[in-house]
Amino acid sequence: MSRFAEPVFVAAGLRTPFGRGGGALAAYDAVSLSVPLVQAMAAQAEPDLLIWGTVIPNLGWSNIARETWLDAKLNPNVPAFSVVLACSTSMTATFAAAGMLGGGTDLTMVGGAEVMSRPPIALTADASKRLTDLFAQDPAAALAALQSLALHDYVLPTKGWANRITGRTMGDHMEDTAKAWRISREAQDDWALKSHQRSVAGWERGFFDDLAISLPELARDANPRADTSPERLAALKPVFDRDSGRGTLTAGNSSPITDGAAGCWVANEAGVARLPAGTPYARLIDYEVSAVDFHTEGLLMAPSYGIPRLLARHQLSFSDIALWEIHEAFAAQVLANVAAITDREWVRETAGVQSDLGDFDWDRVNPNGGSVAIGHPFGATGARDLSQAVKELWDMPSGSRAIVSICADGGQGTVALLERP
Repeated sequence: MSRFAEPVFVAAGLRTPFGRGGGALAAYDAVSLSVPLVQAMAAQAEPDLLIWGTVIPNLGWSNIARETWLDAKLNPNVPAFSVVLACSTSMTATFAAAGMLGGGTDLTMVGGAEVMSRPPIALTADASKRLTDLFAQDPAAALAALQSLALHDYVLPTKGWANRITGRTMGDHMEDTAKAWRISREAQDDWALKSHQRSVAGWERGFFDDLAISLPELARDANPRADTSPERLAALKPVFDRDSGRGTLTAGNSSPITDGAAGCWVANEAGVARLPAGTPYARLIDYEVSAVDFHTEGLLMAPSYGIPRLLARHQLSFSDIALWEIHEAFAAQVLANVAAITDREWVRETAGVQSDLGDFDWDRVNPNGGSVAIGHPFGATGARDLSQAVKELWDMPSGSRAIVSICADGGQGTVALLERP
C-alpha cells in the first residue's frame, strides 16, 4: 500500500560529472553549475515546478531554484523554490514534490548542487553588527574598519563544515560511531575499494552515459580511481583521529570534497508521459524522515531508525529489497548503519520495530559505486542516488523494490522505498 492516493513516480534525471575539490569545476558556483544541467533537463521536458537546493550558505542569493531557472533563460512562468536538509537536500526536494502533485502540477524537476571548492567567507555576527552600525553612522570610518578586521572576525571553513552545536566535523563524529560499532579499518577500506571498482566499471560499460551531461571542463567523474588497491588504501593515515592510535577514517574510505549538480523528476502518470520515451522511472511507494539525538547516538545513524520502520510499515524484510542504494558519506557510516539494522535486539529496543527483518544481502548494495568513489556534493547527492537507483531498478523485473538511504548532518536521515512498475 502506497503513502499516496494516486501513483507517484521518480524518474531518472541528469547530473554533471562530479569534480574533485579544487579541480575542473572549481570556477563555478552552485547557481552557474546548476544552469547547464537544468537546461539539459528542460530540453527533455518543461516541468510545471522546480525544487532545487544547496547546503553551503551564500549571501549572493536566497532562492537558488529561482535564480538558476532564470539564469538558464527558461520559461519565467514556471515557479521555483528551494529546500535544504544537509546531505538529504535533493531527496527532501523529491518528497516535497511528491506531495505537491495534482492541480496542474504533473511534472516537477528536483535536484541540487554544491561547489565545495568555493565556500564563502563570512563575518561573525559581532563583526557584522559592528560594521553595519558604523556604516549607518560614519561610512568613511566603516570602510577604514574593514581594513583592520582580524582573523577572529571571520567565519572560515577551517573545520570542514562542522556541526554548529558540537563544533566537530562529520568525520570526527563518525570516528566515534566506528569505534562504538567496532567497524574495523580493514572493513572500511574493503568497502571503499568496492565503491571505486564498481563506479569505474559503471563508467567503462556505459552505465552513466545517459545519466551525466558533459561539461567543457569535465566529461566524466574525476574522483573514482581505477588504480586504487588494498595496499594503497591501507597506506593512508587517519585524517580525523590522528592522535589516539585508534583512528580508522582516511581520505581513501571517506567521501571526498566534491563539486557537482544533479537532478531527477517527480511525476504522476500524466507527467511521466511527457518525458522522453524510455526514461527509467520507479514508483515512490513511501518514505521516511528520521532523526536521532546525536549527543547519545551517532550523528549519521538516523537511517538505521528509518529503514526498519519503513520496511515494517509495509511488512517487508531485507530479502524483499532487490536493490540498496546507500549514500556513502563514509564507508564506516554504511557499515555502521547496516550493522544496526541487522542487530535484531537493537532494532527492537532502539528503532522500536518488532519485526524480524531476516538476512541482509551485501551483494545488492550500490552496484555502480557510491559517494566514497563518485563524490558527495551535499545538495546533489540525493538526486544522484535516486537517478542511479531508478536506472538500476529499471533493468530488474516488474515489482522489484529498492531502498535509497541518505544520512544527514544534525542527526537526521531520509529513506525512500521505490518499486519497478
